Amino acid sequence: MPIYEYKCEKCGNIFEELRGLSHRDDPVECPDCHSEAKRIVSQCAASIGGSYSTVGSSCGSGGFS
Repeated sequence: MPIYEYKCEKCGNIFEELRGLSHRDDPVECPDCHSEAKRIVSQCAASIGGSYSTVGSSCGSGGFS
């Protein structure tokens, strides 16, 4: 089951939810203020030599900085 990232429209809290693919866009409640949150595009992290580096939102492009 994939992990999706969501952002609260009211307080700006960004959090993750483990959800099935068919439920990724279903309504999600912010754990902080209980307002509605929307799914956002996550940044990818790549492990190179034991350290993590943020690659950006285009995970499949293969373009490391």
